[in-house]
Amino acid sequence: MNKPNETSRDLLSIKPKRNLEWETKENSNVVLLIPKFKHPLLVKWFVPMLAKPNIKLKLDELGSFVWNKCDGQTSIESIGKEMSEQFGQPLEPMYERIGKFVAKLERNKYLLLES
Repeated sequence: MNKPNETSRDLLSIKPKRNLEWETKENSNVVLLIPKFKHPLLVKWFVPMLAKPNIKLKLDELGSFVWNKCDGQTSIESIGKEMSEQFGQPLEPMYERIGKFVAKLERNKYLLLES
């Protein structure tokens, strides 16, 4: 029965690090710049011909807050505490939401997870 606590403790100690270019808009929201092509040959031949070589993924206020904190030094636990201070209580279940967001970005290799 210790597994859930160990798993959540592991999640809280993870320090996500950004692995993708991004830009910040006037309203402080982040836009992720996802390359349309990753294969070296495709990048060499097709990207120079494209007007827009990246797909732009706009993050909302909460996603932007988490993204900006993913510096490889700040743990999920610290991010959650800062998020609570900034946005208040309506974010529950906060760590579950942060975990799902970080897991999705890590699955797509937009974030690297370090312990």
